[in-house]
Amino acid sequence: MAGIRDEIKRAFQEGNALMRLIYINLGVFIVYILLRVISSLLKFDIADIFIDWTALPSNLSRLITRPWTLFTYMFLHQGFLHILFNLLYLYFAGRLFMEHMGGRRLLSTYILGGLAGGALYVISYNIFPMFNEAVIGSDNRGASAGVMAVVIAIATYIPNFRVRLFFTLEVKLWILAALLLLMDLIYLGEGNNPGGHIAHLGGALFGYLFIRRLQAGKDITEGFSSFMDNIANWFKPRPKIKKVYARDTQNDRVYHENKAYNQQKVDDILDKISKSGYDSLSKEEKDFLFKFGKDQ
Repeated sequence: MAGIRDEIKRAFQEGNALMRLIYINLGVFIVYILLRVISSLLKFDIADIFIDWTALPSNLSRLITRPWTLFTYMFLHQGFLHILFNLLYLYFAGRLFMEHMGGRRLLSTYILGGLAGGALYVISYNIFPMFNEAVIGSDNRGASAGVMAVVIAIATYIPNFRVRLFFTLEVKLWILAALLLLMDLIYLGEGNNPGGHIAHLGGALFGYLFIRRLQAGKDITEGFSSFMDNIANWFKPRPKIKKVYARDTQNDRVYHENKAYNQQKVDDILDKISKSGYDSLSKEEKDFLFKFGKDQ
């Protein structure tokens, strides 16, 4: 078990920003699956408690008691197909994103896009009459808002880049992004998972604005990226500081003088022993010789 844990830890540490996002999403999903199994065995809804404390509620009174859910919801999935398609989109769009703008901006775009999508979801459910009845018990979960931020950002940055759909049809990246947005608008109009599609649109809006501001010379993710760098530095092992002592020349001189004096005194005692024997030494001389021998 320790070996598996070490392998996972090594893979996470050595992976780039894209792979770390994928690992986190998969890790949270596995935790949820295990809790669901335990819940079935114990007939106690541990998994539901986990969802309740990590999904993003639309009800403001609940959100106040769970502010961290604005962050945790974007890594939470309950269905296999839900996480599968989110991570596929994240992987393919994320690779393109990293080639052009790096992993540091990818991480910030994903998280800030997720926050924008979550904020738009909560605001919409509390101001539009359409959600008057749903706002009490609704919540949101999934990486879709963050993924949409990455997809729309890279499509805005390199709109004419060609990608293959279904391994045969080649289309420009902006067309794919436009189709995804159109699907969100259609499903939102039909009332099919409106909270999720609103969050997608919030993430997409952030991704678009990020690139437009970047092209104008302003990186709106830089402050957040620096914040994340500082957090990451807290967990990096600090190198051991080797103490370097300044050399005191005066103490060196005294030390060598004392050493020479003691050595001379030992030589005199040994000379006395050779001439008159050990018993001729005084108690003071015997004590000094004993102490000098222990110090060497």
